[in-house]
Amino acid sequence: MATPNYGFEKRQKELAKKRKKEDKLKAKSDRKSGVLPEDGSDVEADGGEADAAATGPADAPSPAA
Repeated sequence: MATPNYGFEKRQKELAKKRKKEDKLKAKSDRKSGVLPEDGSDVEADGGEADAAATGPADAPSPAA
């Protein structure tokens, strides 16, 4: 049986952490400059809540019934 390569796992974890930090910094600078994110996640999150409030809960009986 092969032995675990803890050094590789640690390096991958460090790279993921570094990538996440860079992404956060980029997103922060984009927010300051007024640029919307490419995936549009902020737009969907805000719009989805307003639509759900306007339509009401899904399990509520309809007025026609």
